[in-house]
Amino acid sequence: MKAELGARGVTRVAGVLLDLGVSSPQLDEAHRGFSFAADGPLDMRMDPTRGESAAEWLDRATEQEIREVIGTYGEERFAKQVAGAIVAARSREPVRTTGQLAAIVGGAVRTREPGKHPATRTFQALRIHVNQELAELEMTLPQAVDLLEPGGRLAVVSFHSLEDRIVKNFLREGSTADRLPRGVPVRAKDLPQPRLRLVGRAIRPTRAETDANPRARSATLRVAERTDA
Repeated sequence: MKAELGARGVTRVAGVLLDLGVSSPQLDEAHRGFSFAADGPLDMRMDPTRGESAAEWLDRATEQEIREVIGTYGEERFAKQVAGAIVAARSREPVRTTGQLAAIVGGAVRTREPGKHPATRTFQALRIHVNQELAELEMTLPQAVDLLEPGGRLAVVSFHSLEDRIVKNFLREGSTADRLPRGVPVRAKDLPQPRLRLVGRAIRPTRAETDANPRARSATLRVAERTDA
């Protein structure tokens, strides 16, 4: 972010908005491989011209690696069963399409929350892993703060708990002044001031918003303002 803006002569901005995750066009285009709604190649890369696709990773990963990714990034309680089913299926034929994977997971996950497809958590986990989304987020947040001018705001929309946890902890730490041991004779106004000030509470979509756009149902917006510290 800083390099791209620097190349354009921009060193300070008044605001940064991060809208995390995939976009609706990416989900709706079957050839991108993000969704099980329509059968397509199991790709999932944000940039399909580089890196390893989800199909390629599933082809070489160990059962334990698959289990850890699905359990950690998908928070899937049936990660062990899903990983075992994937490994068993690939021994018969390569898992190359979203339809194949959705069917494999559907056979391994017997129960799911009402209205949620059994493969939802597995697809989320593979997408996050293939694109290293959480690592990218952790790299991006400090750059965004460095670019903000005093009074500038950072707004982040996340769509699942792992993203939101990273954002919440980063903003909380950035808005907390250094703590000194009890009894140190320093006045509060002389302490180093934090770089951020939290703006309001986390904002979640209203019923009207989710009725109009069901994909917004898991969104969480957090905002912080850059101080002059």
